[in-house]
Parts: sequence; structure tokens; C-alpha cells
Amino acid sequence: MSTLDTPTAAGGRRQLPAALGRFLRSNEASLIGVLVVLWLVLGVTYDPFFTGHNMANILRDISLIGIVGVGMTMVIITGGIDVSAGSALAVCSVLIGQSLHAGQPTAVAVLIGVAAGALLGLFNGLLVAYGRIHPIIVTFGTLNLFRFVSYQLTGGNWVTGLRSSLHDLGVGTLLGLPVSWWLTMLLAVLGGLYLRHRPTGRHLYALGSNSETARLSGVNIPRRHIAVYTLTGLLVGIAALVFVGRNGGVQTNVGTGFELQVIAAVVLGGTSILGGKGTVLGTLLGALLVGTVANALTITGAPALLEGLFLGLLIVAAVGVDILRQRRRTAA
Repeated sequence: MSTLDTPTAAGGRRQLPAALGRFLRSNEASLIGVLVVLWLVLGVTYDPFFTGHNMANILRDISLIGIVGVGMTMVIITGGIDVSAGSALAVCSVLIGQSLHAGQPTAVAVLIGVAAGALLGLFNGLLVAYGRIHPIIVTFGTLNLFRFVSYQLTGGNWVTGLRSSLHDLGVGTLLGLPVSWWLTMLLAVLGGLYLRHRPTGRHLYALGSNSETARLSGVNIPRRHIAVYTLTGLLVGIAALVFVGRNGGVQTNVGTGFELQVIAAVVLGGTSILGGKGTVLGTLLGALLVGTVANALTITGAPALLEGLFLGLLIVAAVGVDILRQRRRTAA
């Protein structure tokens, strides 16, 4: 028997088509197909779409969504949700901006922003873990609380005139791609590896699939809840660094509607709103779809309000498909 005909080699040949078949049936493959078709249509219809400048803008625009989306994916996998991300982004951005405006070293501003985000996420996590209140209620309350804090910190005034110490993070490029996108990819890889290979990552899927079974299996449910919300807050702090670096200032309405964009990216990426299923790769592809739609509306001169309409329709469609799939599995 030749080496190519050994059972191991034959098994490997069988496994490759099977893995390819699973991928082609996956939500990620469907999203790639949708993106390719959408990009081709936009590229043919509007000449500026495929320019390097425009593609870099898309990647730069969705970096914030992708960064926070890594944490939001884990939150939704557990069966939770965090609608306070936009307001938390505002608080972190204001604190970073005020630190830089006061002449603090960049390292101090970075530490303040990331620590503030983690603390806001920890606050959400503690309420979800021990308050026995549904996450959407908890985070809807903190959405308004964090927004109030951000307005109190600024007194209703913009933070402007910031030095450009975070400029490269916000608008710089590396090997032709935005630095912020490289950061997004790094965090996505780490998040994907954690979910796929770490026992505590797999616990999140178990928790979202059936929390009682997960508890009986020894999963520390409060600890897992606290961890994912704290991580999401920390990533919000990192996203705030990118935001300040890109804009050079902080508006009073920063982050308004941001949570809708992040949740849309996660749900469109195939993460089940009911928990127990999802990937970081899917979230990145969902973010690309959200960014492409927003960019298409911009280059076509469509009213800005249409972005919210399209996002809402996409979320409703994705959730509807997810619920139908769940019902079919249950019926089977």
C-alpha cells in the first residue's frame, strides 16, 4: 500500500471535503457571498467605491464596531446583550479627551480610558450576575446612566484642541491598511482562539445553550457573566482610544446609536440572539456588511436616516431567520 493510500491519508482526504462542505453551508460563507455580490454591484455602479482611499475608510469606520463586537459576541453567546456600549464609549472618550486636554501623558490617558471601560463593564456584569434582572433591562438602565455621566463630565461642551498623540492609532496606516483595522484583527484572532480552544470559552456556549445544564456541569455562571461584560467594557475603552485618535476631539453625542451597529454586526454574523451559537469571524463579516451599507449610502448621497432604517431591517431579518432555525431544530 502506498503512502497516499494509507488509512490516515484517505481519512484526511475525506475530512477535507467534509470540512469544506460545512464551511460552504455556514453563515460565514453566506455572508462572504453577499459581500462579494454587493461590492461588485457598488464597484460597477459607483467608480469611487473600489478606490484604495474608500476601502481604507470602510475598514477604519468599522474598526470600532469590530473591536467592541469581539466582546459583544461573547455576551450574546451567553444569552445576554449589552445596549449600553454607545454610552460607555462616550464616557471613556470624554475621560481620555479630558486627560489629554489637561496635559496628562498619553500612557495615563490610555490607562484611564481602558480602566474606565472595564469598570463600566464590571458594573453591568455584577448587576446581571447578582441582580437577577434580564441583561437588556440592566443595560438599558445603564445606557441612560452612562450617558448622563458623560454629559455631566463635559458640562454639555465638546472636548477639543487635543494633541495628536493618538493620531496614528486613529488614522495611521500599516502596510497599506489602517492601524485600527490591524488592532481589530489582532483582538478578533485572540477572541476567536479563546472561544474555540479555552475551556472557559466553551463554557460560554454551554451557558447560552442551557444555563441550568451548564450550572450542573460545574460552570460558574456569575463569574462567566461578569467576565464577558467586563471584557466588553474594556474593549469599549480601547475603541474610545481609536475614536479620540481619529477625531481629535469628543462631541457630546458621541456613541449615539453605536450599540445598534455593534449588535447588528454580531447578529448578522450568525451569533444567535438566543445564545449558544456564534463566531468572532462572523461578527467581523457582519461589521463589513454594516460598514459597506453605510458607505454605499454616503457615496450615493442618500439621507443619513436611511442607515438606521437599513440596520433595523437587517437586524429584524437576521433575528427572524435565527428564530426559524431554532424552531426547525426543536421540531426535528
